[in-house]
Amino acid sequence: MAKITGAQCLADMLAGYGVTHVFMVPAVLRRTFAEMERRTKIKRIHTHGEKSAAYMADGYARASGRPGICMAQVIGALNLAAGLRDAHLAHSPVIAFTGGRDPKTKFRKVYQEVDDVPAFESVTKFNATVDDVARFPDMVRQAFRVAVSGAPGPVHLQFRGNEGQVDAEEAEMEPLVEEQFARVPPFRPEPEDGSVRVALRVLQDAERPVIVAGGGVRASGAGRDLVALAEKLSIPVATSLNGKDSIPGVDPLSVGVVGTYSRESANRVVGQADLVCFIGTETGGMTTHFWAVPKIGVRAIQIDVDPEALGRNYPLEASVLGDARVVLQRMLAHADGRTAAKRKPWVEQARSICQEWYAKYGAQLVSDAVPIRPERMCGELTKNVPEDAIVVVDTGHAGMWMGGMYDLRAPTQSYIRSAGHLGWAFPAGLGAKCGAPERPVVVFTGDAGLWYHIGEIETAVRWKINSVTVVNNNASGNQSKRGFDRVYGGQQTEQARELWTYRPVNFARIAEDIGALGIRVERPGELAPAISRALKAERPAIVDVVTDIEALAPVAVT
Repeated sequence: MAKITGAQCLADMLAGYGVTHVFMVPAVLRRTFAEMERRTKIKRIHTHGEKSAAYMADGYARASGRPGICMAQVIGALNLAAGLRDAHLAHSPVIAFTGGRDPKTKFRKVYQEVDDVPAFESVTKFNATVDDVARFPDMVRQAFRVAVSGAPGPVHLQFRGNEGQVDAEEAEMEPLVEEQFARVPPFRPEPEDGSVRVALRVLQDAERPVIVAGGGVRASGAGRDLVALAEKLSIPVATSLNGKDSIPGVDPLSVGVVGTYSRESANRVVGQADLVCFIGTETGGMTTHFWAVPKIGVRAIQIDVDPEALGRNYPLEASVLGDARVVLQRMLAHADGRTAAKRKPWVEQARSICQEWYAKYGAQLVSDAVPIRPERMCGELTKNVPEDAIVVVDTGHAGMWMGGMYDLRAPTQSYIRSAGHLGWAFPAGLGAKCGAPERPVVVFTGDAGLWYHIGEIETAVRWKINSVTVVNNNASGNQSKRGFDRVYGGQQTEQARELWTYRPVNFARIAEDIGALGIRVERPGELAPAISRALKAERPAIVDVVTDIEALAPVAVT
């Protein structure tokens, strides 16, 4: 076995796992970066902040299905940990490398030193230190193995030295790679046949069942199998935000996103169901509108790869432990399509509820109002996003508008959303474009979201990461308006408005100054041409849409 440096070992292992980009704030693992240049084609994306690096790695992971890699030296480690929260909440396989403490100088007040390892404990599946260069091969393999197995999630390795200088040391070692763990899912756990049959019997006996599909369906690549089962048994399908691309919004059985950031039709259908079949969802607060949709006590089935998720929030009549795609294929093979006939009235009722939603909001989806309505933005994106696009959406109002008002037209379109951190979408979109460079990437955020990491426009220009970012620019964070209305008794003061409004800014002009394409949109008819022009541009694009500050997204119904 040859003696090599940790840097050589790490560079070769990352290349062996198919990593194409790493996202980092220097200086960390400098020798490794030099070896990447000499030995691999990995691009080393230098960002303007550690959280941005983590968000880019997250977008990369969700778009590609491969672990995203982010890095920071010891002084930036806590910022990187904060950036992993979204990946943790969304079960995204992100691997974070940081510099760390040296045993020789612990407790001597070394410059910039803090024990960062505990901060990663709550946002990772595996959190460990690499203090001996000879441990590089097994620890890196373990990082990839844990990140993609079971319910995916983040991993953290802290390398000895404030910049991880342990990578300069040598040892006799071999950069072995386990290619099975290069993407999600590495395993497809088979369900017990008996549990599948019980769940299927309960599902087929129901007259008004609904399926709620979550991010586990997306991670498993089970969307087509989900739709096939729903069609065979005539069952309406609602999704969580993480599972929105499990079924196209235009499918006759799709009722929309359920929960808090939702579509009214989905909440109404789920609320009227006599059985809810949860697939690949943790049944958390957002998906169920804090366990009001459906109410606890409804007859329920749950299918999940994580045994701890089964029955966590809803008592179950049947549960199945296994990979979503395998379970759905097994159910499809045994399903009795003759039982679909008795659900025809229920499917018609669900379609009627959806038609009522379109009748209620259809005028706003095509509104010619000035300032522009966000609903019109969502309607134009539904019509104009390419059929192979990845749509990346922020949280807050962006998540509410797009969760409720935007429809995917084809199973080849993807939808990725923030699990709760405003500002995530723009850098995550850059990461998604790196992870799937052949696909168009369209980001939807607000001005409040873009401000968080606006400096990454320069990163996108420098590295030619040509995503399209559509900004709902109302010079405010007006999702907060309702809350401040309440505390101010319904009549806000000018000082109160200072808490959620900003100066009007032309983001298109800022983008142009940095070197991106900037397009300012002030009238609804300009939206479609702007989206088309941005998609054809051979540089990053910011489409700055001036919208109505008074437009508030509909609140969830129960």
